Amino acid sequence: MNAHFRIAAITDEFSPDLETAARSMSEVGMTGAELRMVFGKNIVGLTDEELDRAMAIVYSHGLEIISIASPLLKCVLPDAPDVDARFQKDMFAATQTFEDQPRLAKRAFEIAKRTGARIIRVFSYWRTVRPEECFDRIVQALGTLADQAGRHGLTIAIENEHACNIATAAETAHLLAALDHPYLKMVWDPANALVSGENPFPDGYRKLSLSRIAHVHAKDCLREDEKLVWGPLGDGLIDWPGQVQALAEDGYSGWISLETHWMGPHGDKHEASMICGRKLKELAG
Repeated sequence: MNAHFRIAAITDEFSPDLETAARSMSEVGMTGAELRMVFGKNIVGLTDEELDRAMAIVYSHGLEIISIASPLLKCVLPDAPDVDARFQKDMFAATQTFEDQPRLAKRAFEIAKRTGARIIRVFSYWRTVRPEECFDRIVQALGTLADQAGRHGLTIAIENEHACNIATAAETAHLLAALDHPYLKMVWDPANALVSGENPFPDGYRKLSLSRIAHVHAKDCLREDEKLVWGPLGDGLIDWPGQVQALAEDGYSGWISLETHWMGPHGDKHEASMICGRKLKELAG
């Protein structure tokens, strides 16, 4: 079966300037956009007027807003084991705490409804030295968010994130089995699983239920001096052709969205995202 998927990107991976990002994404054949950093702010910090301006820019380039890449539950969980200091904690201008999460959730749902996005990406708190001790509280928090999502007709999708407590496919599968909620699904990120020490494809992917995958993020890694570093999509350690083909054969009908991370051959993130975007277009058929 030949793969054929709609492709998208997190806009600020192309450029902090939304007009530049949207134009470039359209040029490489993308039809969807995820919003994370817009006008120098995290998406949950935008006013309604700023959101409307962002929507107009995105729509003018033929793009649909498909996901809100929120920072929900990307914070320290109080009264938990110490945070694991080995992992870089990317915040994208979000500095909120545990106490801020109800307010952030309310705003994320408002933004999703205003933009028409069907998915709100969430996390599982910064990874601790004993993540298993945080499991029950993560399940409780996600259950509350999923209940709220259901009332709004939206989907909460937890991303397996190497800096958070749920990092691998195995950990995500365990979580989703413990919380079988129709409005809780996942963002599958093979590269994050790789950085977390798992072989994402085929081993990690085969631990997942396709019915719980709402969205897929695409990026890649290389090994340099025994360390993993971000690299060009399709030229790294992840079998992206195999992963995309497996998604097609299994009947995945969602988006594959670029989250470049790689800085490119000349330290130019826009150039890197154009290279990876064209590769994603080729992979997705």
